[in-house]
Amino acid sequence: MSEWFTSTIADTGRLPLFCMMIAFGLAFVFIRTSTRLIRAEVPWWPGNVTPGGIHIHHVVFGLVLMLASGFGFVGIASYHTPVANCVFASLFGIGSALVLDEFALVLHLRDVYWSEEGRASVDAVFVAFAITVLFALGIHPIGMDGEAIDRDSRAMEVVSVIILVLQYALAIVTLAKGKIWTGLIGLFFPLLIVVGAVRIARPRSPWARWRYAQQPTKLRVALGRERRYRAPVSRSKIRLQEAIAGRHDLTL
Repeated sequence: MSEWFTSTIADTGRLPLFCMMIAFGLAFVFIRTSTRLIRAEVPWWPGNVTPGGIHIHHVVFGLVLMLASGFGFVGIASYHTPVANCVFASLFGIGSALVLDEFALVLHLRDVYWSEEGRASVDAVFVAFAITVLFALGIHPIGMDGEAIDRDSRAMEVVSVIILVLQYALAIVTLAKGKIWTGLIGLFFPLLIVVGAVRIARPRSPWARWRYAQQPTKLRVALGRERRYRAPVSRSKIRLQEAIAGRHDLTL
């Protein structure tokens, strides 16, 4: 394990990214544990931060940490300081977890933390963590692997640009079809976005609203696939989310 960590993480310069990933995961687990204890009104837990009667949401602390770490990275940009890089990366990971854990609040501009809309926060955290893990393992989207294009070969340069444009166009189509995980993870594994872009859209997606309004057959197929295949997956995902993040059952 130590040899794998050294060769895959440390020797490749991805130690700050690894620190950010660990800090992100631990911060999310901590803040969700905290909010669940507060919701359960556990007497020995400190509770919300409410100076002067104002409830300060943890997204505020997350923003401060992200700004501080970003300023720190810029401040030491001209120096080679691996320890400082890891410290600031960890702070950024903690701040990111706190912000994304209240992503739904920022999106809706109201406190929907424990409501159905609040699931968007957990989705955002899961997606961000998955992408961070892939980057930490050295798995990048095409065009973001740090390899320079051979400028001496005009044909290779043109082909590379075409592949990049095609890849991101397929990703946009997949996302428009309501397949968020497929569209984002597909940037790392291009076959996924090819399949996601070709297959029928989810019935409530922007693509379905634009294209299926006048195509009732496709809409029926989309609704059938949603009930038959997507619904069981969604229920399993919700059970996993609730095991980690608590029940989102508050009615607003």
